Amino acid sequence: MNNVIIRQEQESDYKQVFKVVKMAFENEKYSDKDEHNLVGRLRKSDVFISELSMVAEIDGKIVGHILFTEITIGGQIALALAPVAVLPDYQGSGIGSKLIKAGHEVAKTLGYKVIVLLGHKEYYPRFGYVKASLYGIKAPFDVPDENFMVLELKENSLKEFNGVVEYASEFFQA
Repeated sequence: MNNVIIRQEQESDYKQVFKVVKMAFENEKYSDKDEHNLVGRLRKSDVFISELSMVAEIDGKIVGHILFTEITIGGQIALALAPVAVLPDYQGSGIGSKLIKAGHEVAKTLGYKVIVLLGHKEYYPRFGYVKASLYGIKAPFDVPDENFMVLELKENSLKEFNGVVEYASEFFQA
C-alpha cells in the first residue's frame, strides 16, 4: 500500500472518520461499539491535540484514523492511543502500522515522552509497547495486565511515570 497518505485530520473529514471508526469496530469482540462517539467527544475536550488526530487516505478516500489524547500518570502528562481504526476491507494491509508509526513521530516532535494503550497483546509489542505494570503504571479500571501497555518515546523517561492513569472523563461517557 504505497499510495497511502497519512495526514492530520481536518474538520471536513469528521463525517468520513465517524463512518470509518464505526465500521472498524462493528465486529470487534472486545469493543463497546462506541469508539466513533468517543472520537467525537474527545475532539471537543481539553485533552484533544489536533496534530495527533490523523487519517490514512487512499485516492482521496479516508480508510483509517488514529487519535492520541493527553492523560496523566501520577500527575505527569502522557498520551493515550485510542482508538486506531481501519476500514475492514483495508485491515491487514499495513495501514494501522503506518498510522501508529506516524503518530509516534508527531508525538515525539511535540515533546511527549510516554504513550499508554489498551489493546491486542499480539499486535502492539511490534511497535515497542510493553506491559505497563512493569513500570508501576496501572489502568483505572479492571483490565487484563497483558492488554494494558506503555511505550517510551524518549529514552529513560518511563522512570518518571508511576501510578494510575487518569483518562479524560470523555472516555467514561456513553
